Amino acid sequence: MIALLSPAKTLDYERPLPPLTATEPRFADTAEALARSAANLTQKRLAQLMHISPTLAKLNADRFAEFADAPARPALFAFAGDVYTGLEPRSLDEAAIAYAQDHVRMLSGLYGLLRPLDAMRPYRLEMGTRWAPRHKSLYEFWGDRIATAVRADVAAEGSGAVLNLASQEYFAAVLGKLGGVRVIDVDFREPGPDGPRFVSFNAKRARGMMARWLCEHRINDIADMKGFDSDGYRFDAAESATDRWRFSRA
Repeated sequence: MIALLSPAKTLDYERPLPPLTATEPRFADTAEALARSAANLTQKRLAQLMHISPTLAKLNADRFAEFADAPARPALFAFAGDVYTGLEPRSLDEAAIAYAQDHVRMLSGLYGLLRPLDAMRPYRLEMGTRWAPRHKSLYEFWGDRIATAVRADVAAEGSGAVLNLASQEYFAAVLGKLGGVRVIDVDFREPGPDGPRFVSFNAKRARGMMARWLCEHRINDIADMKGFDSDGYRFDAAESATDRWRFSRA
């Protein structure tokens, strides 16, 4: 299967990298063109588009302005948000990273679709941003290209299935465009006073943990993902449907 993850706003370009060979993003030229266009946006406009502070707007304006000369590192080790805290990539062994390269993809507003070892430069450009050169939004800009790439990866991998561990904002880039592919949506729940509840922070970490579990166990049959049991989560058959699986903690 192919597991889809969201990227992260928090990045890590400081810690040393493990010895590995980076790969080229398939939409690298498109990302560079997007970055050049974004470099023409003022800091004020970036702040408005991204709903960020002036300080963050300056940081990202500088990133776009210096994009071509910025250092690049594999996406798996560049993203550092909650999902990637749960994934803990630095403690994955070589075989698990190799499996991730074939079975895990990160959706990206700038790069479209990234493999774990694809070299990316620092950026922030959320998929839901209502801006793109000659288009009204990044969804419109990317069109069917991301979904076509996902379908190609699923066909090459051979399972015919996608495990959706991405946020709604990012999965919307391929929603309704994966014809012929089985999509399993995953829902993580925590105990609450009125029954199981969704907690965003915990769900993000759980998505990363599930991606890690997939890679550690080298899962080939998507049905085996129901065995995921990290951090106390268990598959809840009573609250699950055929293609929407719930995992809950007691």
